[in-house]
Amino acid sequence: QVRLVESGGGSVQAGGSLRLSCVVSGRTFSSYTMGWFRQAPGKEREFVASVSRVGRTKDYTDSVKGRFAISRNNAQNTVFLQMDSLKPEDTALYSCAALETVRLGETTRAGYDFWGQGTQVTVSS
Repeated sequence: QVRLVESGGGSVQAGGSLRLSCVVSGRTFSSYTMGWFRQAPGKEREFVASVSRVGRTKDYTDSVKGRFAISRNNAQNTVFLQMDSLKPEDTALYSCAALETVRLGETTRAGYDFWGQGTQVTVSS
């Protein structure tokens, strides 16, 4: 049984920063490609960022490039999402996801097997 628990969400003004964390338990964390997704009210869930098993390869959706940074600490079974220069349109429920993969350098925008419950991020103008 794999469990993902997010934390770090909150309310900030535009231009502010937040750092999300996701702790994974139940299996070998380094076996997973990890991703962050978000879902705003009335919208579909969208991909935000992905990081490969050892953290060397990263992928971002265009709207967050240069503002968000995904990272991981395999010793702590944790993936992070540093969010800077936040905008009101970043307001959403942010969830982390895990996919067991074979290739060390793989990132992906879909096909994740395990999901957390999410942490709310609200950015006011």
